[in-house]
Amino acid sequence: MAKIKSKTNGTKKEVIVEAATRLFREKGFKAASMRDLAEAVGVEAASLYNHIQSKEELLQEICFKVANEFNHHLDTIDSSNVSSIDKVQAILRFHIRQMIERYELVIVADRDWKHLSDPYLSNYHNQRRTYRKRLAGLIEKGIEKGEIKPVDAPTVVLIMLHAVNGIESWHRSKEKISARQLEENMVLIMIEGLKA
Repeated sequence: MAKIKSKTNGTKKEVIVEAATRLFREKGFKAASMRDLAEAVGVEAASLYNHIQSKEELLQEICFKVANEFNHHLDTIDSSNVSSIDKVQAILRFHIRQMIERYELVIVADRDWKHLSDPYLSNYHNQRRTYRKRLAGLIEKGIEKGEIKPVDAPTVVLIMLHAVNGIESWHRSKEKISARQLEENMVLIMIEGLKA
């Protein structure tokens, strides 16, 4: 019987999570089966249960890994001593880089979190809502300080996050600009449009 080969300094569970991320992105959480996952890591389906309890456990791992990283970054930026517009720009750049460099992980968390069950579903949904409110709060502070145009902050957050999610089509494009050009263009359009 085949064994799960872990990467250097990585665990077998990490190999399974990585394979699940690819599989969920390609097929969607609902359509991906444990048999598909076992095939992707080169073991029998029953062997997976030595390392994980369920397919949903993998989705929880993916979603909360992404949520924790985004929240940690927001905490770091929010506590920094830079202008509000620079904070918004730093957060936008982080989102863009995550979508470029860790595309599968971010897409799965963003698309498939609705398949979590409670209490994980409620927890994740609350984290998403709180994150958006905090980001809108940064924009509102910038408006108060006169650094950002008087705009509706929740609308700005919505536009920014949807624009970043659009990077998915950049990944599929055969004729694409470089990742650096993409990031600079998005920042130019969105941040310059906010400056007072």
